[in-house]
Amino acid sequence: MPELSPRRRLLVLAICCMSLLIVSLDTTALNVSLPAMQRDLGASTSGLQWTIDAYTLVLASLLMLAGSTADRVGRKRVFMAGLVLFTIGSALCSVAPNLDSLIAFRMVQAVGGSMLNPVAMSIITNTFTDPRERARAIGVWGAVVGISMAAGPLVGGLLVDSVGWRAIFWVNLPVGLAALLLTLRYVPESRAPKARRLDPVGQLLVIALFGSLTYAIIEAPNSDFMTVLPFAAIATMALLALLRYEPRRAEPLIDLRFFRSAPFSGATLIAIGAFAALGGFLFLSTLYLQNVRGLDALHAGLWMLPMAAPTFLCAPLSGRLVGSRGPRLPLLIAGSAMTTSAAMFALFDAETSNVTLIVGYTVFGIGFGFVNAPITNTAVSGMPRAQAGVAAAVASTSRQLGQTLGVAVVGALLASGVGASSYKEAFVAAAVPGWWVITGCGLLVLVVGAVTSGPWARRTAARTAERLDAGEVRQALGVHS
Repeated sequence: MPELSPRRRLLVLAICCMSLLIVSLDTTALNVSLPAMQRDLGASTSGLQWTIDAYTLVLASLLMLAGSTADRVGRKRVFMAGLVLFTIGSALCSVAPNLDSLIAFRMVQAVGGSMLNPVAMSIITNTFTDPRERARAIGVWGAVVGISMAAGPLVGGLLVDSVGWRAIFWVNLPVGLAALLLTLRYVPESRAPKARRLDPVGQLLVIALFGSLTYAIIEAPNSDFMTVLPFAAIATMALLALLRYEPRRAEPLIDLRFFRSAPFSGATLIAIGAFAALGGFLFLSTLYLQNVRGLDALHAGLWMLPMAAPTFLCAPLSGRLVGSRGPRLPLLIAGSAMTTSAAMFALFDAETSNVTLIVGYTVFGIGFGFVNAPITNTAVSGMPRAQAGVAAAVASTSRQLGQTLGVAVVGALLASGVGASSYKEAFVAAAVPGWWVITGCGLLVLVVGAVTSGPWARRTAARTAERLDAGEVRQALGVHS
């Protein structure tokens, strides 16, 4: 990629952030619309889970393929294809006649979405080569998540109350089209110096692992043990097969050598924990505000602002801290805040008082605002630039997998807790196990963040980078280790 002027680099960052905005906005706005969808389409709790998880599941399954494909055939080309597919999928979702169609069209959206975030992050990584400048750019990237969290519930609530839940998907159409035209004009093409081969067996194993695991978790409360057991067994066998098969390939879908770096492995675990917490938090909060408190979608969105605003404000601060002091402090702040917030709901039923509800939402927003920049920066720092797409895709996959599992586990616990009881009366008590899961996710962020951000962890990252660079040289010369 040719060296770009500072102004052009900022423009490329803005275009990449547009893709993140429509993907994130779609998710947060959709959460506010869940009760309206439930009434309109006659969906059960598990049906609502699938409208979210069908999307995040496909996204998680294809992100690494999209990242490696972009490194091979061209990042701009794959990014534009993703914008086209995501926009088409959004248009189809807006006219879905029933729940099954909506879930299918959400999967079309996800195929396009898989080509957006990791590829955009790879473009940013190759555009901003200075470590401090890149950390600040990633901070801006994280702030866009905050914008989507702030705007998503409000825009979603306004659209649901004034037009209907289908209008949520209309927002993606003009933004997607504008991003497509701007990408065509201003984003330069880039690719890895050496094309990586496809890994169809690895891709199928990833799909089998994520799909069967999510199905088993979501359907467990509504199915007998023998129905769920085969899917749990498939997930276990797929995981074992991946661990055995991938190291034997010269160019695997998942380069397990990345995980020899403690910061990279830590970033992966932290991403899963943080986004599982976010998925569960949004799911419980949306259903509580609308189905228990009886708020309409717009007012439920307004109640979510105390969580969204700190995320927006803290994300760029986190990026600057990562650039100047490293990831440790932002991760400790993030883990502490997320754990404290979830514990308030688990121990003290914080949602039942306006004051504690606002405090709980604010503290969670602070924690989530600090977590994104260190995850992304740690995932791509120290990796060969030729594999930036794959490294960024692993981080993005971890986020989507975390959100999928968060909604699946917390939703399953809620469904089993409510049972046949009165929904409003049983909800707060039934949500407590889910809040404990979210508390555990916050603790995971705190502990893993502390362990994988010290001097020992940095030494493992340096050794891993040396091995990866040496491996790239050997592959370029046609020498096998």
